[in-house]
Amino acid sequence: MDNSENWWRDAVVYEVYPRSFADANGDGTGDLAGLRARLGYLADLGVDAVWTTPFYRSPMVDGGYDIEDHRAVDPLFGTDADALELIAEVHRAGLRLLIDVVPNHTSDRHRWFRAALAAGPGSPERARYHFRPGRGDDGELPPTDWRSVFGGPAWRRVPDGEWYLHLFAPEQPDLNWAHPDVRAEYEYLLRFWFSRGVDGVRIDVAHGLVKDSAFPDLGTGHEDLMAPPDRIRHPHWDLEGVHGIYRSWRKVADEFGPDRVFVAEAWVAKPERLACYVRPGELHTAFNFDFLRCSWDAGALRSVIDCTVHAVHAVGAPATWVLSNHDVVRHVTRFGRANTRIEDHPCPSEPADLPLGRRRARAALLLMLALPGGAYLYQGEELGLEEVEDLPDDVLTDPTWERSGHTQRGRDGCRVPLPWSGTVPPFGFTGDGVPTWLPQPARWRDLTVQAQRDDPESMLCLYRTALAARREHPALGDGTMTWLPAPEGVLSFAREPGFECVVNLSAEPVELPDSARVLLASVPPEGGRLPVDAAAWLVRR
Repeated sequence: MDNSENWWRDAVVYEVYPRSFADANGDGTGDLAGLRARLGYLADLGVDAVWTTPFYRSPMVDGGYDIEDHRAVDPLFGTDADALELIAEVHRAGLRLLIDVVPNHTSDRHRWFRAALAAGPGSPERARYHFRPGRGDDGELPPTDWRSVFGGPAWRRVPDGEWYLHLFAPEQPDLNWAHPDVRAEYEYLLRFWFSRGVDGVRIDVAHGLVKDSAFPDLGTGHEDLMAPPDRIRHPHWDLEGVHGIYRSWRKVADEFGPDRVFVAEAWVAKPERLACYVRPGELHTAFNFDFLRCSWDAGALRSVIDCTVHAVHAVGAPATWVLSNHDVVRHVTRFGRANTRIEDHPCPSEPADLPLGRRRARAALLLMLALPGGAYLYQGEELGLEEVEDLPDDVLTDPTWERSGHTQRGRDGCRVPLPWSGTVPPFGFTGDGVPTWLPQPARWRDLTVQAQRDDPESMLCLYRTALAARREHPALGDGTMTWLPAPEGVLSFAREPGFECVVNLSAEPVELPDSARVLLASVPPEGGRLPVDAAAWLVRR
């Protein structure tokens, strides 16, 4: 484990969605004991840290992001003792552990919300949330025209006539961050987990905590989490008030040492807005969703890279890079379609070209790991897993499916349990013959860890090799980059000392420079030429 207090500036962090990573107790659902049992795999892969999505007590309406108690482990994932042992074993494996904190909302089963419903209008208990009277003659209309990220109105009426705000599912009421109880509770939660040894916290919906107290109408159509509006003032996304919260949180983290870190999930309109979250005295890093959302196009990628690096370096923060996560279509599938930008989990109209998607994914990995800063990997991308778009309708659990009127399939397709070994489901994820909580496709028989482990041409081998080379080469990690002249459709940049990266997004093979030797390539060069949809790392001779 890197003992530097600045380890996070160029760390490679592996995201674990515990429900789908590994199952130790044989019930078909992943758990903390399963994660502990596979930590050796992650250490061998070559990552620096593990980020795990919520494992807290939850009704699981939104995959664990509807939290009933941030202090307790849900029985689905194990026990409180399992969490403490996970922290210890992560450290023994030479890794660090980041956990999720969900401050925008609670579950409707949270003790505070139950008390709010029981206490009635005008009560102190309701002041911790956003309760409002409705509009219309009898208050029968929602207080505003705001829309839920998961579809439909962002307000739900309770039996006494008031309405409460839920920017996500109705079972996820939004907290009122103007209330001192809310601020005190989350500072306590941070200390609770930092004192137990976690190394960092990923902040869910970091841009959404503060709402405009005037509650104005949006006056527009649906504006969702995946498309942050480019407007000076939005009533519930990216308001200035969030920064005071994070300055307080930074002081809490600093109590436990300079190596405890935050990463923000902040969907904002511009890189300059993202940089506000990582100014000195606020959060350490923030996810770079512009890179994740970018199309497979050299000009678009170069623009995103330039804007990102310029914005975050201006405030002294490192960039982060990510290709997939538990909320978006896996990038193998995105890159296998003509429109490679993120679509909001639609019902697919045409199949993806998965061989093309995997070829581009290999190149994208080398591009991402060569850029200055840190990177996040999502479980299964190292196996080349695609989005499972043919899940039966009756197994879909994401709230988006129902709330969109079955027009958006939701995020289940990127959350299917991992294939570890064997030739038939459940592929070593759980006990033989036990169905997994989401069904695995039989076609994954060739993508298991076991099938790829000793294959030098496999995606898994490419990830292991690239991560090892990144760790060893002094030019890679935090720092700067310089663009080099290149043909149209080709990205080429240098990092000192002596490193170059070339990515060919054009329609023709491109000549590699004679002045450098190939350290690693996503596909083998042919006669000194880099094929289409390929990337190479070069070391100057």
